[in-house]
Amino acid sequence: MSLRAEATALLQELIRLDTVNPPGNETLAAEVLRHYLARNGVESRIVAKTPDRANLVARLEGGGGPGLVLLAHTDTVLADAAEWARDPWSGDLVDGEVWGRGALDMKGHVAAAAVAFASLAREGASPPGDVLLALTADEEVGVDFGASWLAREHPETVRAGFGLNEGGGERCVFGGRVFYLCAVGEKATAPFKLRLHGRSGHASDPHAADNALLKAGPVLEALARLEPPRSLIPEVQTFLQTVLGDVPPLEEALDRARGLHPLAGQLVAPLLSATLSPTMIEASRKRNVVPGTCTIEVDCRLLPGQELAEMEALLRAGVPGEWELDWITAEHVGGTRSALETPLRSALEAWVERTEPGARLAPVVCAGFTDSHYLRKEHGTTVYGFFPLRGMDPQLAASLVHSADERIAVDDVELGVDLFRHVAMTLGS
Repeated sequence: MSLRAEATALLQELIRLDTVNPPGNETLAAEVLRHYLARNGVESRIVAKTPDRANLVARLEGGGGPGLVLLAHTDTVLADAAEWARDPWSGDLVDGEVWGRGALDMKGHVAAAAVAFASLAREGASPPGDVLLALTADEEVGVDFGASWLAREHPETVRAGFGLNEGGGERCVFGGRVFYLCAVGEKATAPFKLRLHGRSGHASDPHAADNALLKAGPVLEALARLEPPRSLIPEVQTFLQTVLGDVPPLEEALDRARGLHPLAGQLVAPLLSATLSPTMIEASRKRNVVPGTCTIEVDCRLLPGQELAEMEALLRAGVPGEWELDWITAEHVGGTRSALETPLRSALEAWVERTEPGARLAPVVCAGFTDSHYLRKEHGTTVYGFFPLRGMDPQLAASLVHSADERIAVDDVELGVDLFRHVAMTLGS
């Protein structure tokens, strides 16, 4: 069986498992992967905080190099079958694409990493350093069953000098030139609540109460107007230099990127500053009760290196009225970055040049969050997000993640196997 067919069959089997998180049930996937590796003569381990939330880990011994961890998660988000053209758990192969929840995020990546690892092991490969396989639970919710727990409680399963995870790899054409995106960092998640107080009462006599919900209007308007300080972080400067050929002034950067291609603008826009997105509001739970409190929940994303105190000062200065600030997490999660000039980048650049001569690697920062953070934080690992997506338009692929009709091109799954094998065997050599 070819590696292409092997990876396709494994992906279909994984998609047919319901690992929607919550509740997860990732042990289903861990057992399938363990049996697959065993059939290839590869010993692996099931490591779990609770029996139904298992992680699958394995190690291929290599030379004395810094090592490489292939990291991917097996849980998915929910799928509403009524919105799909096909059963979200069918794993159907249609016109060269495998359909189903998790095909892009990220069971296609899981299957490619597992097949690359198994094929190297059965060939008796001797990579420059150990290659670790960590196929984990609980990325979509992050309650501490997956990568965060492994990095802290079982560091030997994920500790390596370098790592590959999700977050990049899209093939983009800007200005007639081909670029493959490589995620070298991510923004931090720092959600908060603003709590407004009034006095509850019967809705039939609103003048006898003090409606806290009405106080939310000016606060929401102020949040919409709030403009966090803008800057060109090093990763954005490098991206602009790569795709534009120069680094424009801050006030021109977004327009220049958009002028090159709308997608380039979409990549740059959320990386020029912190962002604030009010997403939830809660007040009275009964129509005839005037609410005495109102809570606005805000999704806040900070640039790498920014601290909560900086955002709090901005809120205090720019949002009127009396309100209480409650950070949902004691400290922001994420906001980590890896160096730009590393042997891992060199290995990826060599693969890109070999795969598509003339194409270039373009570094980006994820506006969202990935498990790469935990490896950077706990072990100082250089982790990049890179899984090649060449067979599907990057904007279409982005629209399918966490949405209906998610699917992945088999060509890209095969390409992913080739990538992982290449990096494992050439990193640092």
